[in-house]
Amino acid sequence: MIRLFLALALSLSAVSAQAQMEIQEITSPGGINAWLVQEESIPFVAIEIVIDGGASLEDPAKRGATNLMTALLEEGSGDLGAREFQEARERIAASFGFSAYDDSISISAVFLTENRDEAMALLRDALTKPRFDDAAIERVRAQVLSIIRSDAQDPNSIASATFDAAAFGDHPYGTSIDGTAESVAALTRDDLFEAHRNSLVQSRIYVGASGDISADELGSLIDDLLGDLPMEGPAFPTRVEFGLGGGTTIVPFETPQSVALFGQAGIERDDDDFFAAYLLNEILGGRGVESRLMREVREKRGLTYGINTYLVPKTLAEVYLGSVASANGTIAEAISVVRDEWALMAKDGVSAVELDQAKTYLTGAYPLRFDGNAEIAGILASMQWTGLTPEYIINRNDFVNAVTLDDINRVAAELLDPDGLHFVVVGQPEGLEASD
Repeated sequence: MIRLFLALALSLSAVSAQAQMEIQEITSPGGINAWLVQEESIPFVAIEIVIDGGASLEDPAKRGATNLMTALLEEGSGDLGAREFQEARERIAASFGFSAYDDSISISAVFLTENRDEAMALLRDALTKPRFDDAAIERVRAQVLSIIRSDAQDPNSIASATFDAAAFGDHPYGTSIDGTAESVAALTRDDLFEAHRNSLVQSRIYVGASGDISADELGSLIDDLLGDLPMEGPAFPTRVEFGLGGGTTIVPFETPQSVALFGQAGIERDDDDFFAAYLLNEILGGRGVESRLMREVREKRGLTYGINTYLVPKTLAEVYLGSVASANGTIAEAISVVRDEWALMAKDGVSAVELDQAKTYLTGAYPLRFDGNAEIAGILASMQWTGLTPEYIINRNDFVNAVTLDDINRVAAELLDPDGLHFVVVGQPEGLEASD
């Protein structure tokens, strides 16, 4: 067992204090790795499990199976039907969460120390003995279909679906993890068991835990919880290049306000220049400081209530995205300003003042993420999944501060691609023509 002592200004559990956070790297007797922050001041525990793969692993003809399967994990397991499962969970005041994403599945649990054995037995059955009862399948299927119908009438969802389909084609990233109305309606109980078997595998598990539990107790717990899952899963899909060139796509939609999703190729999370790109994005369109796009599009011209940009380093592709909404009569001007600012920053970079302000915000905000056991457990699991080491928590702000003005301006010239920036506009935009 390896221990790393980290001194941070953290709020552990509900207690705000200057605290010392000790990350313990453990390996269970069964060989499952986990990171733990032991905190005994409040008698509860939070566990986060990230499993690599997610909806990207599913058969394209069965799109939506992973999402539906994950939504059904709390709808009955073992000897308990859906209602009995919920009653058992509520009786011991435990909280479980199951979510599916493009590249992963996440499982979260929060429970009182005194109810640990009961909570973990219930969660173990959910993970290893799902029932997938017909009644539960049809009820949750109806909920998913309702979401799909709602998304078909939502401009933001339409923009996202259009952008992804154009950027990634027939790769899993090109379609929603919810699936289509046709694919979800066709899913069978056997399909859900197949998705369960393919998704929940030991070799792809990352565990983070925080709270009132020791390393030895956690090792035994995760073996009991996860030891019956299959060891290996299906192969991952291949990488996919961002396939959308510069231009404008217009999706007609009756609404007084147009929505625009825009983007270009991004940068990998483990790229040496990632922190420079991270700071660059904060200055251009991030939400923490007054960004250039917010100043130019909203404050100076009053074209929108909000605009933001964000880096999206997926496992198999990287994208740099942004979004803005404006009245049909002004969306063309908003897009023009975005293009101009994109080109200006690519050409001239940022100022020393902008860089210092972004550094101050990002380094000051970082410790505030560790404001509870559930948040800490989630960070520990996601760090492992991303390939980071425990030392990252100590060094992260040093990485931010190490970015020089020359670094960020070089990356601005290399990353920002005004000619490759593509806009998908959903609405009835005036004075704007499609160019793809």
